Amino acid sequence: MHPTQDDPVAAALSDRIGGPVGTRAGRHPWWTPVRVLLALTAIVLALGMVQKSSCYQDTWQDGQARYTHMCYSDLPYLYTGRGFAELNWPYSDDAQVRARYEVMEYPAGISYWAWGAAHVTHWLNGSPDLSTRYGQSVGDMSAQPEVRREMRIFVIVNALGFAVLTLLAAWLLAGVSPRRPWDAAAFALSPALVLTGLVNWDLVAVVFVAGALWAWTRDRPLLTGVLIGLGTAVKLYPLFLLGGVLVICLRQRRLRPLVTSTLAAAGAWVLANAPAYLSGPEQWKVFWSFNSDRGADLGSIWMVVQQALDRPGDAFAFDPHTINVGSWLFFGLWCVGVLLIGLRAPATPRLAQLGFLVVAGFLLVNKVYSPQYVLWLLPLAVLARPRWRDLIVWQAGEALYFAAVWWYLGGFLAPASGGDAGFYWAAILLRLAAELYLVAMVVRDIWAPRHDPVRATAYVALPAPALATPRL
Repeated sequence: MHPTQDDPVAAALSDRIGGPVGTRAGRHPWWTPVRVLLALTAIVLALGMVQKSSCYQDTWQDGQARYTHMCYSDLPYLYTGRGFAELNWPYSDDAQVRARYEVMEYPAGISYWAWGAAHVTHWLNGSPDLSTRYGQSVGDMSAQPEVRREMRIFVIVNALGFAVLTLLAAWLLAGVSPRRPWDAAAFALSPALVLTGLVNWDLVAVVFVAGALWAWTRDRPLLTGVLIGLGTAVKLYPLFLLGGVLVICLRQRRLRPLVTSTLAAAGAWVLANAPAYLSGPEQWKVFWSFNSDRGADLGSIWMVVQQALDRPGDAFAFDPHTINVGSWLFFGLWCVGVLLIGLRAPATPRLAQLGFLVVAGFLLVNKVYSPQYVLWLLPLAVLARPRWRDLIVWQAGEALYFAAVWWYLGGFLAPASGGDAGFYWAAILLRLAAELYLVAMVVRDIWAPRHDPVRATAYVALPAPALATPRL
């Protein structure tokens, strides 16, 4: 179904170019919906690279420009700060390497990707001699023009890799519901891709989530589990899709796909983590200890409460253990709520709906809610609630927070009289409110399926092997 026939916002916008598609409208012989979506995705990704161009020009060395221009990225800093400039294996236990560099604090999948991108970077830069770098301090080495050039190349290599993965994700999302390929347009045109795609490596996990959604609709529980496991090796949140699989399988009384998906996910995760664990078990554990010991951080509701209640002379503070217990307790209750909603709904919810609700609950109470975490929800949201109005409301909250976090870090929101930045608190709360609004819309669709746009077009959310892959 064409979006101008289905979505009120798309229909209203189409008035300027002739109105909604009519019943006699023909199809272009080459520009299929999927090809249009891929072209739109490519344009948006290019805009994302342009958005980071001011920081790229000075290799992210201008401490204020990265905040005023909102072009910050972790990639160039971690290239030198985690030993990739010397092509060190992220999980090396060599004493000299560990004395010079901190351990990569990300899951194994991201470390592999960054290490591979570093090798490509060195090859593109003429495979420079690294022996001269070992005798220098990390600061002096990072200041060399050749290394600065490599930092820029490293960002480009990652950006091009992200582009390939995002195009693949768009293609997969368009194929989840072949009768509604245009639902993926909200992914292709998302401001989140422009603003946050190059902040960190989160787009690597997005393609596995999109692939898992695609595989599930084609009755491939084994492939679904493998993709969930590989995605979990990159970021933790793809694991939560198994919660949606659990609800669907319980409703349909089909435990075999649940067992197959779960075992496949576990096996894929173990195999993906094996090289990291076997080469440096203590270094592999850093990701888990780092997140366990982390306190209330940027974007989280915990940070707002802690700053609001922590006043001079008060002893109030959330220690990491308290936050861990509180967040996991809330998340556990949230998951029980999603389970009950899914089991008691009039019709079996779709995997995208359930996955969105579980991941949203995790983010709402996580101890850190970085701006690029919007990408975790993006492929799920555009399929869970394919309505432009609701997605725009949610994305507006994300865009507001994206600007506010850089202004906050740059010190531009600090009151003249001193103290905490209340505007930043407001941005966090508005972001969470916009997310809760979208959660409410998805829950309404589950409880009242007549509101679900996907079900309105007679799309069946259960595995459907007869559905065809979208034609390029």
